[in-house]
Amino acid sequence: MSIFAKFEDIQKTLAGLSQTGQNPLDVRFDEIRSPVEGFVGGRRVLLFGTSNYLGLTFDADCIEAGVQMLRRSGTGTTGSRIANGTYAGHASLEQQLAQFYGKRSAMVFSTGYQANLGLISALAGRDDHLFIDADSHASIYDACRLSSAEIIRFRHNDADDLARRIGRLKDRPGCRIIVTEGIYSMLGDTAPLREIAAVKRETGSYLIVDEAHSMGVLGARGRGLCEAADVEADVDFVVGTFSKSLGAVGGFAVSDLEGFDILRVAARPYMFTASLPPSIVATVSAALTRIQRDGSLGARVRTNGQRLYDGLKKAGFALGPQPNPVVAVKMPDRDTAVTFWKQLLDEGIYLNLALPPATPASMALLRSSVNALHTDEQIDCAIAAISRVGMRLGVINAAPAKQRAERAEKLALPAE
Repeated sequence: MSIFAKFEDIQKTLAGLSQTGQNPLDVRFDEIRSPVEGFVGGRRVLLFGTSNYLGLTFDADCIEAGVQMLRRSGTGTTGSRIANGTYAGHASLEQQLAQFYGKRSAMVFSTGYQANLGLISALAGRDDHLFIDADSHASIYDACRLSSAEIIRFRHNDADDLARRIGRLKDRPGCRIIVTEGIYSMLGDTAPLREIAAVKRETGSYLIVDEAHSMGVLGARGRGLCEAADVEADVDFVVGTFSKSLGAVGGFAVSDLEGFDILRVAARPYMFTASLPPSIVATVSAALTRIQRDGSLGARVRTNGQRLYDGLKKAGFALGPQPNPVVAVKMPDRDTAVTFWKQLLDEGIYLNLALPPATPASMALLRSSVNALHTDEQIDCAIAAISRVGMRLGVINAAPAKQRAERAEKLALPAE
């Protein structure tokens, strides 16, 4: 028996995707020209599946900061901070992050995935109890598996269910640690943080909030859902990533709790992973400075998310529960989703195909995301293309949308 026999089901799925003529895992970009435009197979496409929420990947100040640091400090650190030491930029960025969130301490990780992996697996000990939302990101689930704590799932965005499950452990020892997210990456819905924070206070639990998809997007200062929901004082740890709104790679955790720095020698993904290259640290620092100085980016991406959501809802699509920069279109089944995704790419629109088991409730989804640099024309073009394909495949009814269809046929990809 082959050592790869255990992956037979996955191989069959991939083979089925390839039969459509375009496997989403095999998409190759010839060029990324801007945060909103790329080329695939020599054809221009609009990018609606990048999670580049603030569009900072081509920001001139971020690029220049990275180039200067690359020339000054080289391509990488070649080791962990425990082994090879902390560069000045690492410490400076941690101080900047702590100041941005109004917290005492911050830690920088090499990826957002490792931030969750390191924080959660280190905090949750043998007698502790982790309460995680059922729709949590894979990095949260994997972090829980690495810990020695009891793992208890509560129903998605259900604070009452969370309270009941914590209540059942009333007489048992150990810390109660609640993990939730700001914006959930698949359906784009937000957590009921005020209600969850109330449960945290009432039960004496600790609260971790992953703001990966809400940093820079929500809150008056871009600090995420914790700020927008006015519960920052109740949140013990905020974890996030540099690969969404900050346009780079890396992750972080911030906290006001005394003793936080012990995690530097307790979190294995921090201790045993090479630290971020100085050039990446410089671009992240420049992006964070931009967020602090320019609140219009967050406002713009929220407006763009509302425009895309409203347009697709009006066209008759079943969407996630609320408008956000992540807008998910629910598909009737897997095969329709795959065909829909392929036809959209042919129409010049790139977004994400999301299939079980990576999706909530085993749904088949087309996951789109807007950023602050999308124009109204580009968003309307995406709505028109999605509507055309939707009517062609029978996902939405053509008759009630006849007038919209006629308008959609007249809309083409904006000229290069």
